[in-house]
This record gives sequence, structure tokens and C-alpha cells, in this order.
Amino acid sequence: MTLDLHGIIPPLVSPFTVDEQPDLDALRAEVRYHLDLGVHGLCVTGSTGDGQMLSVDDSVAIADTAVRETAGQVPVIAGIIQDSTREVIRYGKAIAQTGVDALQVTPVHYLFQPDEERTIEYYRRVAEETGMPVVIYNVIPYALIPATTVARILNEVPNVIGVKQSGGNIHQLADLLHMNPAGGKVFTAVDDLLFPSYLMGAQGAISATLTVVPELCLQQWDAVQRGDIATALELHNKQLPIWRAIDGPNMTPRIKAALAMQGRNGGHSLSPLTPVSDTERETLRTAFKAADIKVTN
Repeated sequence: MTLDLHGIIPPLVSPFTVDEQPDLDALRAEVRYHLDLGVHGLCVTGSTGDGQMLSVDDSVAIADTAVRETAGQVPVIAGIIQDSTREVIRYGKAIAQTGVDALQVTPVHYLFQPDEERTIEYYRRVAEETGMPVVIYNVIPYALIPATTVARILNEVPNVIGVKQSGGNIHQLADLLHMNPAGGKVFTAVDDLLFPSYLMGAQGAISATLTVVPELCLQQWDAVQRGDIATALELHNKQLPIWRAIDGPNMTPRIKAALAMQGRNGGHSLSPLTPVSDTERETLRTAFKAADIKVTN
């Protein structure tokens, strides 16, 4: 399959059993759910998938399950959230054996940040030593890679094929799209501004809202592609309260609660994440009701 990343690429949750082992049956069901809706790709072990909490064995098991269940229907991207070049490459080499199509890699970000040249070299080494296409995951709010540096990496480093621009920074996304780097695609993860991101030229999205309400996000993407701005705006106004309901420090447990409300199984969360409160559940229910999303429990 020629790698064609575009459109709606939901980042899946990582379901866990009560004893904190990957629940691969629940993951398979989520993969099938999204494929049946017609998503354009899937991402595992990213932030929505608690990637920062996963061992190499967990990451490999989850990526392998997603690849096997997808069976080549759409590209599968696997995230790596680690804090040294050595560890990213170790994870990347292991995950590459599963047959994923690309790696999604954060910059190192704990406390100390490398300069621009070291950041470029970091992504060069990851791409070269894993032998994998790489998507930059520009998500860390206090360690965002400047747009100018991202553009340099895309244009100068072979096999770095795109960037997922997150961190709540529509301004950085605007700068990246204005630069129009020839070496890779720009994807949005600014969840409350997916609609304007597409209008500015983002070539798709990889963001949590897509996982919670993929049908709305697919409808919006299609509306923008056909120039139906009124429908796309209406869908934006349905999606926004849902994003507000899941956003925050307790995001992945909230997302799993949101899936459960729809009759889907996101599994348990890992310790020490905080269980979802009754207030959070009610906020989710209200957002779903406003968006005409059926809640089953």
C-alpha cells in the first residue's frame, strides 16, 4: 500500500483490563468501529492512547493488534512519547516490526529542551535508525517546536513526512500552513478549531475529537471538501461542546467514559489517572445531547 496520509485519522484509546494489561479485544472492536465508518487512517499509542505510560511490550502489542485488525485497509500510525533519542529509537525499532506505516514522535520535553540543530538531528536519527516514515507530534505546550524549525525538518530530513500540530496553537498551525513545506503534510490537532484548520489548508486531522465522535468529524471533512461551509460550521458547533467536555488533565479517562456512554468499550485507565466524576459524566451527557449523539448508558 502506497502511504497516503490525509483526512480523518482518529487516535485510538489504549483499553486496559482492571489489572492494567492491554485489552486487545476491546482495541480490535474500536478499530473495526472506525473502519466501518470509513476513516482515512488510524493512530495508536499517542496521547489519547496514553503513549507516555506504555512499555515497549505494551506499545508493540497494541500496534500489532491494530495492524492485524486493519489488514491494510487504511494506514496505521504508532506514537512514541519518550525523552531521549536512544529510547525513541528503541521503541521505534520494536514497533516497526509490527508493520505500522509510520511513527508519530514527540520532541523530548522533560525539563530541558535541545536547540534547533539538535532537534533537527533528533528527527533525522529517528527516521534513519528506525527506517520508518515519521510524523512530528508537536504537542508539548511548554516545548513546542517553532514553526520555522518544523518546516526545516520537513524540507531537510528525508522520511519525515508530516507534522501533527497540536498544543492548542492555531497561530503556529497558521504559520506552518503559510510556509507550505514541500517535504511533508500538515495535520491539525487543534480540536476546537478543526473547521478553520481545514479552511486554511490542513490536509487532515489526528485529534481526540475524531475518536469520540468520528461520524461527525467525517461529515465535517466531507462538507469542507465539497465546499459546503454552512454544514461544516453546523458540525463545528456540535463538536465544540464535546471537546470542551473531554479536554483537560483528566482527558483520557473522560474519553473512555464518553465511549462507554455510546456503548463502546474503551477499557480501564492506568493508575494514577483520576476516575471520571459524576459531574464530568453529566457534562459529557449534555454535550452529546446537544450534538444529537445517542447515549446508551
